[in-house]
Amino acid sequence: MNIDSRKILLAKEVLNLEDEKIIQIFEKLLKEVKLSNYESSLKPMSLEQYKSEIHLAIQDEKAGRMIKATDLKKQIRGWN
Repeated sequence: MNIDSRKILLAKEVLNLEDEKIIQIFEKLLKEVKLSNYESSLKPMSLEQYKSEIHLAIQDEKAGRMIKATDLKKQIRGWN
């Protein structure tokens, strides 16, 4: 059975579930696997890249391309 057939079969099984506890287990497992996959894809930044990022941040600050954290929080609250 190929991957597409397996996904369809799994989706059908999930749609037929009535036990909320099983659905919660699936949700938790999916979240954990996604997080694990993301974390394993991360790579450390080189010292050169780190210094470059700091240099760009300093340039942004000098050019006024900054926003205060409190102002950003207000903007985010308005997104809803």
